[in-house]
Amino acid sequence: MNPRRKKRMALLLAVVLGLSVMTGLVLYALQQNIDLFYTPTELVQGKGKEQIKPEVGQRLRIGGMVVPGSVSRDQESLKVSFDLVDAGGEEITVTFNGILPDLFREGQGIVAQGHLADARTITAFEVLAKHDEEYMPPEVAEALKGIEHVKPEYTPAQLEGSRS
Repeated sequence: MNPRRKKRMALLLAVVLGLSVMTGLVLYALQQNIDLFYTPTELVQGKGKEQIKPEVGQRLRIGGMVVPGSVSRDQESLKVSFDLVDAGGEEITVTFNGILPDLFREGQGIVAQGHLADARTITAFEVLAKHDEEYMPPEVAEALKGIEHVKPEYTPAQLEGSRS
């Protein structure tokens, strides 16, 4: 092999090695920021054919309907806990320390992002409420098939207060 070919081969090898290292570092960095979406049934029973369950401490997103009567607020702080359910019938508990979205209510579809505290408890750092009756992400829509949406009931005083 002549010296010119050796230089080209060395340069090509260095470029391929550099790209491989860069790709590996990017994938390693992204691995810690990937949030898998689960429904309450998938969280309890496992996801997919392999029945893969998330590990305690894993970061994830979970979507479902807030169970009516399950919202519990701490009077001393902003801590809130509530149960989520999907069409599979499994219930899980979500704990959240912060201000819930304005559209959050019982019987409403939500998505929470947080960490798995134990097999049936999520410690959320973000709670998102569905913004209208029409659109829902396909995964959430599939998980909530068969569950009836509970429309809010307002008292006459609440209706009067919103007009001023």
